[in-house]
Amino acid sequence: MTEPETSLKPQSRPAEVTAAKPAASAPSAASDSLRRYYAKIQSDLLAQGLLRVDGGGVDTPYSARDLANNFERIVFYDEYARGGGLRNSNGAKASLRRWPGPVRIGVEFGDSVPASLRTSDTATVRGYTARLARLTGHSISFVGVGEATNANFNVLVMGEDDHDQIVRRVREIMPDISATSLGIFQRLPRAIHCLVVAFSRDDGASGYGQAIALVRAEHPDLVRKSCYHEEMAQGLGLANDSPRARPSIFNDDDEFALLTSHDELLLKMLYDPRLRPGMSADTARPIFTKMATELLGGES
Repeated sequence: MTEPETSLKPQSRPAEVTAAKPAASAPSAASDSLRRYYAKIQSDLLAQGLLRVDGGGVDTPYSARDLANNFERIVFYDEYARGGGLRNSNGAKASLRRWPGPVRIGVEFGDSVPASLRTSDTATVRGYTARLARLTGHSISFVGVGEATNANFNVLVMGEDDHDQIVRRVREIMPDISATSLGIFQRLPRAIHCLVVAFSRDDGASGYGQAIALVRAEHPDLVRKSCYHEEMAQGLGLANDSPRARPSIFNDDDEFALLTSHDELLLKMLYDPRLRPGMSADTARPIFTKMATELLGGES
């Protein structure tokens, strides 16, 4: 999920990294209940042959025309109404959004998150950040763990027992956040597995300047990793989902858990210098159609 919103420049923070705090106590009954709930969801999806990790194959062909159509639907439309919390978008077209400046990704763990998960997931976020940088050719870097980093893309890995910590950190990162946007983090339904909220720069331009992703710590390993893959990519500007996108994680059918070959091309196209933040779909269409043909060949 991505909900762009214009806001003031976020507070800066020093670049040093602080040590993660140890988990304070045993999980609550509410957290345990969520853990069992999400474990069953993962088990059921795997039993149906979903949550694939192969990136797509001969059974998921796509053409240059498919790629261009999917790019338009995913980049130039919103999944949720801007400033409307979890209210679905009305389907109106949006302008192209991406990060004009460097993206500095930092990860933070809730006090309830065990050390073993912190270690494994830090490695996951660090490695995926490097992959996103290679794919986009953009300045995307991992800047550390904890609150005291200079991150402008904050990945919060927190559980039900970290509710107050989540709200505090969101307020600290975005002091001017709207009540509607803050309410997403305060009252997150369990049907929302993870999310990212991306904010426009303070100059009112169409480029992003800050993003906050929230990944539930109660998820089993594969679902949690799938959250990193989808939300971090969506926070770069692939803001929508489409039922026609395949093979793709930007599709609510859960067929794929991790970024696919198709999705890698979407990221390459999004950060191609021939496109610019603020472009309309009509203006950009001849450009991204040509890109798709260049990448895949054949009919565009």
